[in-house]
Amino acid sequence: MAKKGHAKNTVNKAKHSKLMAQKKNKLTAKKLANQQRLKEIVRRSQENNNTNS
Repeated sequence: MAKKGHAKNTVNKAKHSKLMAQKKNKLTAKKLANQQRLKEIVRRSQENNNTNS
């Protein structure tokens, strides 16, 4: 038999899903920023090597 009344824990599940999505997005943004930073460093070092040669 199904329970009567409002669904259980729907608010907590929604909050948890929202927080987990925020965490995932934050990590992906951090990872992307790090990749861009490293690409910039490599580009600058190659640029310096080309001017010094």
